[in-house]
Amino acid sequence: MTVAVPHSAARANRWSQLWLGVVCMVLIANLQYGWTLFVNPMAKANGWSLGAIQVAFSIFIATETWLTPIEGWIVDRMGPRRGPPIMIGVGGFLVGVAWIINSYAASLTVLYIGAAISGIGAGAIYATCVGNSVKWFPDRRGLAVGLTAGGFGAGAALTVIPIRMMIESLGYAQTFFWFGLGQGVVLLLIAPVMRGPVPGEMPATAPPKVQQTSHDSTPGEVLRSPLFWLLYVMLTAVSASGLIVTAQIAPIANDFGLAKQTLVLGASVLSFALIVDNVMNGMARPFFGWVSDNIGRENTMAIAFTLGGLAYMSLGIFGNQPWAFVICAALIFFTWGEIFSLFPSTCTDLFGNKYATTNAMLLYTAKGTSALLVPLANLSKASTGSWHAVFMTSAVVNFAVVLAALFILKPARRRKS
Repeated sequence: MTVAVPHSAARANRWSQLWLGVVCMVLIANLQYGWTLFVNPMAKANGWSLGAIQVAFSIFIATETWLTPIEGWIVDRMGPRRGPPIMIGVGGFLVGVAWIINSYAASLTVLYIGAAISGIGAGAIYATCVGNSVKWFPDRRGLAVGLTAGGFGAGAALTVIPIRMMIESLGYAQTFFWFGLGQGVVLLLIAPVMRGPVPGEMPATAPPKVQQTSHDSTPGEVLRSPLFWLLYVMLTAVSASGLIVTAQIAPIANDFGLAKQTLVLGASVLSFALIVDNVMNGMARPFFGWVSDNIGRENTMAIAFTLGGLAYMSLGIFGNQPWAFVICAALIFFTWGEIFSLFPSTCTDLFGNKYATTNAMLLYTAKGTSALLVPLANLSKASTGSWHAVFMTSAVVNFAVVLAALFILKPARRRKS
């Protein structure tokens, strides 16, 4: 028998679950967005090339994304009370172990193993938290997913300066060790409290302004849908451009001669840019998610990716100036991070709530596909001697996705209704 839950209690519980999910995402943010701080110290200490080190980043992105459909399926299969706490507990353990492995890595092979483990752990947490948010908030799906994904985007802003200072004083290995241990322990403490909504628990909400299906498509049905693959190509294209800058922001600043140049309050251009970038990345997700709840997903994509294309062009033209570098990089992060609220929301709008965690994570694997393109940026830079071609290509890709959103996806969704 399903026990009715008072609407006030259910409403309060869904917000507490949302904020716990945000905290979990903050705790795994450094695995991706703090990585760039470790790249040059690892290269200097071990004699590894930047390209070889960035293979570890690609491995992390691949395992963090491509295994999420399995992790999401386990969460959906185990149910709302067992799935989330078990998956977040496993993820927290793996995250802690992975960074401790990184701290002892004396070879690229061990570094790659640590990257794979950290990706599996981060993906387990990411899948669970995003799945929870789309299920708890059908009425504010874009905002809820945006806040959750925003924790992943902005979380590293809290630790950029501490990580940088710790690397400079104790070395990158000790920094890996202590941050990994701390993040893993907190995640294990949060895990038992996490859960999804049970039948009859959801409070009455206002009808959403965005078109949503009443049919719950199975993962098999989703994989047979042309709309899913359109979303997949769009997400891969935009994600690749953003990941290139995310992984290479420190080397880019170094090549522009800005990495150690003091900008404000004793902070270097790179340190200041990283803080601003992570904040803007995090803010973009709830902001554009909220906008999309009101004006539609495709219209929001068009606005965001047009601004993103202009930001890439501007970085290529004006990025060698300190303030221009900070502003252009911030705009890139602001107009890239929202893909992690817009695309899961669009996927659940199209394919339903019951299998939302699995289906959203099937789409999320596009991020792993896009990670394979990140090393191409290094090859382009090595062959041309500059980042200009990389930035111009990224701009063109963003403009192409705008056209796809407005003239392919939007009409197709109308026809589907």
